[in-house]
Formats: sequence, C-alpha cells, structure tokens
Amino acid sequence: MLQHLIDRIRQEGAIPFEVYMELALYHPVGGYFTGERLRSVQDGDFLTSPEVSPLFGETLAELVTREAAEAGLSRPMVVDAGAGSGSLLRPLLSVLGERADPWAVEVSPPARKALGELVGTQRVVDSLEGLPDTISGVIFANELLDNLPMALARRKADGWRELWVGETDGELGWVDAPARPEVEEWLESFAGPTPEGGMVECQLAAGRWVTEVLGRLTAGVLVVFDYGDTAQGLESRRAEGTLRTYRAHHLGPHPLSEPGRTDITADLNFTAVAEAARAAGANVSLHRQDDLLEDLGLTERIRTLRTQEAEHARAGDEMRRLETRSLRIGAETLLHPRGLGDFRVLIARRPDIDFTER
Repeated sequence: MLQHLIDRIRQEGAIPFEVYMELALYHPVGGYFTGERLRSVQDGDFLTSPEVSPLFGETLAELVTREAAEAGLSRPMVVDAGAGSGSLLRPLLSVLGERADPWAVEVSPPARKALGELVGTQRVVDSLEGLPDTISGVIFANELLDNLPMALARRKADGWRELWVGETDGELGWVDAPARPEVEEWLESFAGPTPEGGMVECQLAAGRWVTEVLGRLTAGVLVVFDYGDTAQGLESRRAEGTLRTYRAHHLGPHPLSEPGRTDITADLNFTAVAEAARAAGANVSLHRQDDLLEDLGLTERIRTLRTQEAEHARAGDEMRRLETRSLRIGAETLLHPRGLGDFRVLIARRPDIDFTER
C-alpha cells in the first residue's frame, strides 16, 4: 500500500487526505479493512460494543421490536452496515429469529464469508448499492462513520488550509493546500471555535453516507453508534484534533507511517451528521449509549445476572457462576460512563413515519 501511494503521488501530485484514507483503509489490494484479517476481534486491533458483550445485540433486538410495532412491520429488515463477522447480528437474531429479515454490509472478504453462514450469502453485500432500493426496518451503523474518509484542515490567521499527503524521497508527509470550497463550507458550519493552528476533521463522507441511507429508508429508523460528540462538545479537542490510529488495542503510529496496516479514525461530529439527516427529511434524536441501552432493558438484565450469579455460587456451580459473571461484566462495560457508555447514538426517522406525535 505504501508503494502504491508513493507511485500515485509521483504520477499525480499530492492527494487530499480523504483520498489517502480511502486507499489506506479500503483499497481492494492492501487496504486495511479489505485484507484477510478480521480487525474487530480479540486478537485484532480493536473491539467494538458487540465484541465486548453479546448483550449489546440482544438488547438492540428490543429496539427492533419496538420500531416494527410502531411502523406496523411484521418482518422488518435489519441491516447491519459494517457488520464485521456478525457479532451484532448473531445475538440480535438469536432473539428475533424469523421475525427479522437480516442483511449485512461488509467490505472484508473473511467477514463476508462468516456473515454468509449467518444470514445467507444473498443478503451479504459489500456496499450500500447492493442493498434493496427501499428498506423498511432498522439500519444499524456501529462504529462505521468514524472510519469513512475525511479531509483535514488547520485554522490559520487568514482562514482554513487543508493538509494533503505528498511524498519526498520515498516517505509520505503533509502538504499545505488551499481549502476547497466544500471543505471550507463544512468547517464554517461545524468546526466551531478553533484556535490558530488547530486541526479539524472534515467529515463530508459521513454526511453523504447518511443521506444515501435515508434515501432508501421508507419505514423505520437509522441508528448510528460511535465515539464523538456534538460540535460544541468537540471544541476542547480542536487544538490537536482527534485523528488517530489503532493497532493491537492501543494507539498506533502516525497516520501516514504505515498505510494499510493501521486503523485510521477520528471522533464523529454528531452535529454535522444530524444536520445531514435532517436535510434528508428525517427527524433526529441524539442519546448516550448507556441511556439508550438502559431504556431498552439492559440494566434489568444485569440485575437478573447478578441474582443468577449468586444462585450459582450458593449451589456450588463454579463454572456457571464464572460464565454468568463474565456476561454481567461485559454488559456493565457497555454502560461505563467514561467508556462505551459515553458513546453517542443518533436515531433518524422520517417525519411521515414519526409516531412520537400520534
């Protein structure tokens, strides 16, 4: 991947960071997410909520049930965009069974194979274009939008300048470039107060993704889970920006150091995503992950697990006690107020199917 990028830059000149990021993460040959390794697993580079606990997917089955009842859908479509190996869909479907019509969107070849065994190969696609033109049900995007390509910009005394990627003597580096009009427009709308020298990730692709998804949604909701905050909530991080990499469950090297070998991500600007959803005609609400999961019954499930754990201890069944304890701890991790519980959740629904006003 590094050589591919060097060759391209030598032929075409410096490239915008979002082009670099798309190639490094999604190029068919050498892209981080398109190789033969599963990334979101215990021996991979990071874990998301579904890998932390199967109760994430089981709890979201209640959300699907509620939405299906409100929209009058007897068998709603359930789409997991960025489905990985199925760690969200598997427990969710263990609860819903035949009451759901499952689909998965995933770019990783080994992950698509695992998903095919779960939902059938005909319902596993590598992009949104492979989905039906109209969707009635629930579309989940868990820690997906933070990996969509984004532009980078720094605030200067006289305005915004972009960071592009260039090459010198076989090494990649930053190249100063004028801010393109669409980038500057997004920054002026969603960057918020930024000190001189501060860096902001311009997430145009995330907004386009939400627009495309809502263009297919005829009944039901889009549910986006991710780390990030509102534009106002991100203001304290503008001095250095939030761009970073992950490897082996720790912060990784510089984003330009090892393309194709590290996860590249940044905090999601939920104000910008919400605005894109509203512009697409949706009603939008924003929640914390812990609040949403508690509302869907996870806290009660944890209480039940504590009771079962004590019962197994009294009965001397150490194996079942440890299994129950592990399940309880994983569920509690989903609600940790300074960890996964602090993730944001955007729920977007079209006004003509908004049942909150009935």
